[in-house]
Amino acid sequence: MFVLDLTYTAPVAAVDAVLEAHVAWLDEQYAAGTVLASGRKNPRDGGVIIALGSDRAAAEKLVASDPFTVAGVCEYRITEFAATKTAPELAAHREQPAS
Repeated sequence: MFVLDLTYTAPVAAVDAVLEAHVAWLDEQYAAGTVLASGRKNPRDGGVIIALGSDRAAAEKLVASDPFTVAGVCEYRITEFAATKTAPELAAHREQPAS
């Protein structure tokens, strides 16, 4: 599982110009079962996405396909973690830590 922490690198007006495409991309990722949660940071200087993926390369490929990345309005910090404990609603996504 991955925490995708994005930080805007452009003014919010430039981010807003790509926002509709970013939201459509998120909708595609939810439909594909790749993204579990997402939202803006407060204050609004970026966002956070909780995503599933087989490895870091998959997360990097996902991030590269985001219209925000393509437009150059944000940078991503990718953190991989093993979700060893979850809310009951996310039990299907529990993982075993790497040995």
